[in-house]
Amino acid sequence: MKYRKVMGIARLTLIVVVVVLIAVASAAVAILAPTLISPSSQPGQIKPTKLRLAAIFPGTIQDADYNTLGYLAITDLRSLLSVETAYSERVSVADAERVMKEYISLGYNVIWAHGGQFLSAVISVAKQYPGVIFIGEADTPVENAPPNVWIIDRNFHPGFYVLGAIAALSTKTGKIGYIGGQDLPFSKAEVNAVKKAISKYNPNATLIYVWTGDFNDPVKAKTAAESLIAQGVDVILSSVNLGNYGIFEAVKGSGRKILVTVKYTDKSSFIPDNYITSYIYNFSVALHYVVQKIIEGQKGGYYKMEFGKACYIQFPLRNVLQSIEQEARKISEDIAGGKLIIEFNDKL
Repeated sequence: MKYRKVMGIARLTLIVVVVVLIAVASAAVAILAPTLISPSSQPGQIKPTKLRLAAIFPGTIQDADYNTLGYLAITDLRSLLSVETAYSERVSVADAERVMKEYISLGYNVIWAHGGQFLSAVISVAKQYPGVIFIGEADTPVENAPPNVWIIDRNFHPGFYVLGAIAALSTKTGKIGYIGGQDLPFSKAEVNAVKKAISKYNPNATLIYVWTGDFNDPVKAKTAAESLIAQGVDVILSSVNLGNYGIFEAVKGSGRKILVTVKYTDKSSFIPDNYITSYIYNFSVALHYVVQKIIEGQKGGYYKMEFGKACYIQFPLRNVLQSIEQEARKISEDIAGGKLIIEFNDKL
């Protein structure tokens, strides 16, 4: 099988619920009482614990993508467990430590940094504040993490094996494209998972992968997509955020039938004639799990987002043959059931 690396140049319909939630979010900081009670607990099972959780997001909660999912997760936390929450949007890596410390000074005792780029800041501040619990995100277990740190492993690569299989079975030109934001370990692991699937389902196909340098730049993503299309790619696997809308423009303007998969949320309404599926993520599952463990007294730990539950391929597929849908469902079931293991591999 052939692979080529191209050095890169480098809105899920803004669902009605998000519009409603944004209006609610005008209070922007704390909502509801600070008493945390498990909705499934019976008297004597779990004692109420006062927790105040603050989240920091790298982008806007109106992106209908990664940051919206983070906002929905803390909204669910307030609704299901009555946790007092606050959040900050558009937090840069350089400002992360300052923002976390400001929340701690205001009495927040659980800090969630939504994004792997914040992990170093989480580890640093956690060492300085051992009485505060921190929730960070990564793509593998973190060695020697402070005892007051929870790690959420986003587990991206298994879903990209499924997407790679779909692409391998769908391509007519034998050329498949991958567009990522930054050349990071998780993104390399996604590429390797796609490669593994292609080698099984269409070993004569070529994978061309590119990083734009920015997850949220539609112009760079459009340029990258146009370059891939010019090289004969007819299936594009997207691993960007707001950059998706640039990819959609390039596909619509290509004059050819280009198929697309995306990540995090359902974006089918934006490109219905070219959309195959999305690798859906539900951070509410992860956050609820971790907070339950915190209630039970576990100050730190590791949770891998479960494929088939917290993250999963959106079915039914669109714009592909039914036989491809059936095979994709089988692969997904095998991964979710542990029959098929896709290892994390970030070595290209």
